[in-house]
Amino acid sequence: MERSVAKVAVEVPLANLDRPFDYAVPAALAESAQPGVRVKVRFAGRLRDGFVLARTEPGERTELAELVKVVSPEPVLTIAVAALVRDVADHYAGSFADVVRAAVPPRHAATEKASTSPRPAPRTEPVAGTVLGAYPGGDRFLAALGADGRLRAAWTVAPTPSTIGDWAAGFAEAAAVSLAQGRGALLLAPDAVHLERLDAACAARFGAGSYAVLSADAGPSARYRSFLAAARGQVKLVVGTRAAVFAPVADLGLIALWDDGNDSYAEPHAPYWHTREVAALRAHREGCALLLAAHNRTAEVQQLVTRGWLAALELPPTQTRLDCAAVRPTAGSSARDPLAEVTRLPKEAFGVVRAGLISGPVLVQVPRAGYFPLLVCAQCREPVKCGRCGQPLTDGGSGPTCRWCGPPLTAWSCPGCGGRRLRSPVIGVSRTAEELGKAFPGVSVIQSSAERRLPEVPDKPALVLATPGAAPDAAGGYAAAVLLDAELMLGRADLRAGEESLRRWLAVVAKVRPAVAGGTVLVVGQPGLREVQALVRLDPVGYAEGELAQRTEAGFPPAVKMVTIEGNLDALTAVAAALEVPEGVTVLGPFEVGGEEELHRLTLRCALAQAGQLVAAVKAVAAVRAARKEAAIRVRVDTQVMD
Repeated sequence: MERSVAKVAVEVPLANLDRPFDYAVPAALAESAQPGVRVKVRFAGRLRDGFVLARTEPGERTELAELVKVVSPEPVLTIAVAALVRDVADHYAGSFADVVRAAVPPRHAATEKASTSPRPAPRTEPVAGTVLGAYPGGDRFLAALGADGRLRAAWTVAPTPSTIGDWAAGFAEAAAVSLAQGRGALLLAPDAVHLERLDAACAARFGAGSYAVLSADAGPSARYRSFLAAARGQVKLVVGTRAAVFAPVADLGLIALWDDGNDSYAEPHAPYWHTREVAALRAHREGCALLLAAHNRTAEVQQLVTRGWLAALELPPTQTRLDCAAVRPTAGSSARDPLAEVTRLPKEAFGVVRAGLISGPVLVQVPRAGYFPLLVCAQCREPVKCGRCGQPLTDGGSGPTCRWCGPPLTAWSCPGCGGRRLRSPVIGVSRTAEELGKAFPGVSVIQSSAERRLPEVPDKPALVLATPGAAPDAAGGYAAAVLLDAELMLGRADLRAGEESLRRWLAVVAKVRPAVAGGTVLVVGQPGLREVQALVRLDPVGYAEGELAQRTEAGFPPAVKMVTIEGNLDALTAVAAALEVPEGVTVLGPFEVGGEEELHRLTLRCALAQAGQLVAAVKAVAAVRAARKEAAIRVRVDTQVMD
């Protein structure tokens, strides 16, 4: 290449330096300093890592610093992925350096230099029967995918262990169509448990070794080996977890993502991107199909369906109820059980457990400790809510605090009973296991939690107690399931408490046998709760429609864009004074959010049409502060970081 200037993205995560810099390419590095390779450059007197983004002709400036070293001639940052990284950084008011750190895994020199054997080609023979084809519109999606179409769909998967609920097999079907057209496919799962299921489905469909698995849990060497297989074009199918959304798959034809509501998709480091949003940005930029699948439907996905950006693939609720377990709530204060409203384990729960143990294992889900400390009235047990926005309050250390509005303006008193004392209820698995173990002597009691998760239990009578998300699979499905403490899960101090509770409950229903085989799910909670009713009807779509309507009316995401800025009080006061916000933007704060440090928060809320302008304004202020070396601030866009 004759061009003698390299545009380099230097790994300096400062807002005022978030742009490529020109470096002269010495003759000795002219061949190796190609776009996408890692280099060393001298920046502000120090050696820094960077990536070559492009080679260009010399400009007006003739005196440029030279590239110091090409770390590796391996092009690991493709043009398409570099453009996506830039989009994500701009969308989340972050820097290119922060995002590219997740997009390109750390170099493993031994793996890079090792010789690699050719990968087997994926099997392409057709498989009888389809999962997606069983859903109205599923055949159309596959046909459009086969015709090199750009159809984007939200697939609401029936929560059942039968074939129609096998989302992993559905992903493999869609990937097979994309591969048959000579295009690539990217399949995403939220965690190691779901990735294992997706990996098994792909191995059965395409053959082991014919695709790459990208996961941080695999270790540096294995992860980098899989990354190189995709970057070198040795595989056209990649399956993986959160960061795999940036995988360098050439000629991408399909992105499929399972369970977008899972909080594992939220990147915990700046700029706090979410895999669902990155997948949508990439599908738009690369012109490929997008399939967002889940048992439930988030408000974000429902908004895209409402706007027509996503097509809906779903069974009618009546058909879903025929193919899934029978779900019913406790009867409340009935004549048969007068203590049902105040008893944590009512008579009905014991009846369901007893009947289920006749034919197989029974699952009991117990909310785990570790959620934000929910506060309730010590006298009547009613959840404590913010008087301004209606969201539950948490214990901020110095008293009740709303995560959206800050501390209450006045001293709190219960609107129901007038009480002023607060408490935080905590109920764990061990205590529940003791109660059920005494009630069913001789029955094996098995516990599973995030700290000690069991992969599977045998198909024989047993009581399985699990925290949300840690329920093991059961061979043949559970005979019954009991969901305890519905109000406790719904009372979390979180905008997504109802949505998240329904998501976790549907995941339990998906492990229980269909009603025709005797499968039953009992929800211990008030039958009139909106989330409980949606579960009983197995209608997550209807719930998502109502949730989106309520958030729109209340002015919460995704109906609006929310930007939060955190830092010390002086810094936020200066930011608020310097920020030129568009007309119509609501400014809340700064207010103290508690914790060991004196952390304060400034919240900006605007209409979606103003989002780009607001994010750019916030980033401009951050750049000025960084250039002046003023106190650091932390910027977060939208709400997954608030969960």
